[in-house]
Amino acid sequence: MADTPLPPSVPALDDDLLALRRQIDAVDRELLALLNKRASLAQAVGEIKKKEGSVVFRPEREAQVIDGLKAVNQGPLKTESVAPIWREIMSACRALETPTRVAYLGPAGTFSELAALGFFGSSIVRVPCASIDEVFRTTTAGAADFGVVPVENSTEGVVARSLDLFLTTPLFIIGETSLYVRHNLLRKHNGLEGIAAVCAHPQALAQCHLWLSNHLPQVERRPVASNAEGARLASEDPSLAAIASERAASEYGLHVVAPAIQDDPHNRTRFAIVTHPDRHPQPKASGHDCTSLVVSVVNRPGAVHDMLVPLKQYGVSMTRFESRPARSGQWEYYFYIDIQGHPDQPHVAQALKELRDACAFFKLLGTYPVDVH
Repeated sequence: MADTPLPPSVPALDDDLLALRRQIDAVDRELLALLNKRASLAQAVGEIKKKEGSVVFRPEREAQVIDGLKAVNQGPLKTESVAPIWREIMSACRALETPTRVAYLGPAGTFSELAALGFFGSSIVRVPCASIDEVFRTTTAGAADFGVVPVENSTEGVVARSLDLFLTTPLFIIGETSLYVRHNLLRKHNGLEGIAAVCAHPQALAQCHLWLSNHLPQVERRPVASNAEGARLASEDPSLAAIASERAASEYGLHVVAPAIQDDPHNRTRFAIVTHPDRHPQPKASGHDCTSLVVSVVNRPGAVHDMLVPLKQYGVSMTRFESRPARSGQWEYYFYIDIQGHPDQPHVAQALKELRDACAFFKLLGTYPVDVH
């Protein structure tokens, strides 16, 4: 296409800008060609995997690819920008092999949906669920390949329902992702007047307790299944407000009446990626892994101390320790533990063996690569 002549009054700077834009257009075409070449190679890999009967998604392999690219990045592209870009590329290539079905707490616009998209990329089949229980059921039944469930918030602590369901279902963890949670007050009317109730997930209501107490002290706080469900209700009733993401505001046509109302400005939620062991193998060691387990011990003096001795003895670092009542009526507890390392490492394997011997109950919840910054 012929270039349009510039009028004499246009500064020479515009000539430079047009030249740079043409170079960017040329680079974009080169990138597209290379991405299609990568997609063709991914398809060839997919054919080999089909013959071998191996799984399409390997979180440890994708983690190693991203780690390798971060290591050689020389800018000006920021290193933290590499991971989301390549996750989208790998998601699009993975979709050429087979569609990945991912269950999460819905409807559209939840933070769980954002976590699913952040981990798997946008080239997935979305399976929104009405509750965390349904995410576990859907994934267990095979209606989804993977589930995404919240397990811990930096303000409110553990998500108890998720931890309890790990005990009663066969699902195990193959990955994790952490999401910065920015809560906004959403409403059809752009103002605080006339709000009868604020609808949100109980965790979100708790995370915004101080703001709600200061600005809407007399207003009912109404728990609902998800923040996006609260946004949907607010879109149908002008007397209701919701606490949800900007994505939910766009999805349901709501005003952001008050942005970032969470009590903790650094509020984050950690999500676990779960699947059924019959459909996906345990990820192999990536070099920076976490192993999660749940255990219980006989109720006797020193039992918890004795349980943890093997970790210290073999130099295994414990990064998380949570307790939950066993609901036996005997004041017994389950302990949820995260440790650094992978069972393929000899010192981790030996520590886990001796820890298992010291426990009345032992269940490995999963081992998976974790992001390092």
